[in-house]
Amino acid sequence: MRTFLLLFFIFLSVNISAQKIWGTVFNDKGELLPYSSITVKGTTIGASANNRARFSIALAKGTYTVVCQHIGYAAKEKEITITNQDEEISFVLAEQKLVLKEVLVKNTDEDPAYAIIRSAIKKREGYGKEVSAFTCDLYTKDMMKLRKLPKKIFGRKLTDESRQDMGVDTMGQGIIYLSESISTIATVLPDKFKMEVKSSRVSGSGGFGFTFPTFISFYQNNVTVFTERLNPRGFVSPIADGAISYYRFKFLGSFWENGKEINSIRVTPRRNYEPLFSGVINITEGDWRIHSADLLLTKKSQLEIIDTLQITQFHVPVNNEAWRIKNQLLHFSYNQFGIDAVANFVSVYSNYNLQPVFAKKYFDKVIIKYDTGVNKKPKTYWDTIRPMPLEKEEIKDYRVKDSLYELRKDSMLSRQSIDSLKKKQGKLKPYQVFWSGINRTHYSNTNQYRWGIGSLIQKLEYNPAEGVALNASGFLEKVFKKTGHELLVRPNIRYGLNNMHLNAWVDIGLRTRDLDTDERLRRHAWNISGGKRVTQFNKESPITPLINSINTLFFGDNFMKTYENIFTHIGYSKRFENGLHLNVNALYEDRIPLNNTTKYTFFKKDSVNITPNYPFEKISATEFTRHQAVLLSIDISIKPGQKFIQFPNRKISIGSKIPTFSINYTRGFNGILSSDVNFDKWRFTIFDDKNFKLAGTLKYKIGVGGFINRRSVFIPDYQHFNGNRSLAASEYLNSFQLAAYYANSTIASFYSIVHLDHHLNGLLTNKIPVFNRLNWNLVVGGNAFIINENNNYSELFVGLENILKIFRVDFVWAFQEGRRGISGFRIGTGGLIGASVKRTSTSGGSGGGNAMSF
Repeated sequence: MRTFLLLFFIFLSVNISAQKIWGTVFNDKGELLPYSSITVKGTTIGASANNRARFSIALAKGTYTVVCQHIGYAAKEKEITITNQDEEISFVLAEQKLVLKEVLVKNTDEDPAYAIIRSAIKKREGYGKEVSAFTCDLYTKDMMKLRKLPKKIFGRKLTDESRQDMGVDTMGQGIIYLSESISTIATVLPDKFKMEVKSSRVSGSGGFGFTFPTFISFYQNNVTVFTERLNPRGFVSPIADGAISYYRFKFLGSFWENGKEINSIRVTPRRNYEPLFSGVINITEGDWRIHSADLLLTKKSQLEIIDTLQITQFHVPVNNEAWRIKNQLLHFSYNQFGIDAVANFVSVYSNYNLQPVFAKKYFDKVIIKYDTGVNKKPKTYWDTIRPMPLEKEEIKDYRVKDSLYELRKDSMLSRQSIDSLKKKQGKLKPYQVFWSGINRTHYSNTNQYRWGIGSLIQKLEYNPAEGVALNASGFLEKVFKKTGHELLVRPNIRYGLNNMHLNAWVDIGLRTRDLDTDERLRRHAWNISGGKRVTQFNKESPITPLINSINTLFFGDNFMKTYENIFTHIGYSKRFENGLHLNVNALYEDRIPLNNTTKYTFFKKDSVNITPNYPFEKISATEFTRHQAVLLSIDISIKPGQKFIQFPNRKISIGSKIPTFSINYTRGFNGILSSDVNFDKWRFTIFDDKNFKLAGTLKYKIGVGGFINRRSVFIPDYQHFNGNRSLAASEYLNSFQLAAYYANSTIASFYSIVHLDHHLNGLLTNKIPVFNRLNWNLVVGGNAFIINENNNYSELFVGLENILKIFRVDFVWAFQEGRRGISGFRIGTGGLIGASVKRTSTSGGSGGGNAMSF
């Protein structure tokens, strides 16, 4: 108790002795200078002014020299003494008067800026590595605000309730996201990094916010802003090794600050539609460091999604030898589809320690860790610790949204809240099952679950074996919060109108995960399924039922080959924190041929194209008869070097730079449950993405495999190579765009496959008129499999992606056994948004795989 009281009074005395200096920054015309940098001279303690140019710093008693900076204005110092009261000071900054040095302007052949930039380039790598290890404190404030919101987005009307949930008024104006965080950053060259988020606050939410980017370094040749996903090529630094071939530089003049001369240089891209900055960078004279920068990216810089991004940085000396970033502002704007939005992400770095001492295992696989009480700090804590005051609209946003959040949280389990949530879903309309389907949540404080029924019309199929096939599916999903279990039940019914066969099966999945994030991450999933179904001979379902239906009705090309089977499947999946993923699947199938019953097509002449409902290119009708199969398959994959973000209640992977290695072994057992199969086959693959920045991104998949034992192998168990004879592109990196579906299927003892996709991400197309404005990007590559000299296939392709941010179009040349074969176009998805679109298959492609995966 004495210890507690002692610590309490120490804490109280520290807080009593800490006062604030606060004020506003103006220019000499009386205009506000928002986001100015405020620093206590001789330290890295400081703050940033807010959007209204107001600042505040908490300091202990004493006398300090406070420095105020703003790019384009002369820095100003003020001495202030802190006693027992808060002190107000204001800064009035005059425009920076730049001086042109006579010794530099004598050379009329080249602007003096180029000599300065060359000197900075020589020092770039050294300054990027001059601090081998450090720690610092980081305060971030992220704010996104709507200035205009249309009444409809993509044809969908925004209700007043939706606007209210977003936090905007009837005019579509208001803050839609506001968060703050306090973190500690630690890093050791070349690649050790850790961020510990001590406290976080998100307006109107109990969430944790996000903390990126931690640092944007112009000492790197290639600068990453936000994530590689948005701009995989990155952006060329104004002091990159080849910067002079990318930029034009103009010497604006120099100024003096703290006895050091600073050179101000205008940066202008030599060409539009290159990943280049424009703006001003200030370089110190003699040692050629970055003093500050105010740089802009636009659509002409190949910026995706947003319209403009302005990056403002101030660097300060941490000691006599090293400088570090003190303040950073990211300001971006978005004005598309009638939505006008702006955002400001402010970062204030302080308390740099360049000689840190770390515990032996401090750096581990967790690179960002959120404290267990990260979102529990009271309002008074934030009022005393933040290095920049809130603006009036931010104060209001916190007050209103936090009050509503607490009210909703307190009433979440009340009968009134439950009734309101049920009402919000609208009335249950049975006719929805025909097109949109039904998706409902049963709200309850003790027994909450989700259920639904899939669309009947969207799942209609046509094939010559069944005629019109009706598919009905549903789901029931329930999460058991106390144990962390998630149950998913999916019943399915299929009926062929022409052959009058009824098939019904059910998938049951159970997923668990460890809730203790301080322990090693382990996730498990069980799947049990069984019944009678229709399955493609190739369990990877290379053609979707929709594409097959279109091809059959319009052209008579029934590419999808299926059989019926009575089956039972048990699967187990486990994922480990080290990147190891284990899948074990046991399958029993009673396989039954499914013969054609109709040759109907929209155009009678096309009916002659209808082929038997089995892989006729490889086997005859007598080679596929009813038989039984018992299979055991083991898949092991590992992606070493996984890194994680650890939240108070979960841990998520953010990937690794090391490729994924995967091995599969499948055994067909003879005699068990009357099984007729007897074989052993294996497959080993390596796949990954490799970002070469300005040169583009290479995606690859390389594999080998074969049969060790092939005493009794039926066509469903062959090694199939995913072909495609449809205009719609099949899955990239897992298929062959012009290959036949089954003509090359094999039971050979050895085969190899290669898939290569190189996405140029704007390289070359940024120099072609029209294409550069549209941000359409080239993609090139090839696919191949080799069994032997008489059975091999390869294809080359060139295409355009990021069309409307979604689509990709390729032209493909195919070569069979080294001879030129067919060529054709393929249309798929690819680009900023399209790359995230996953190809899915329905009943005709279901192979009894896991009902639940990670």
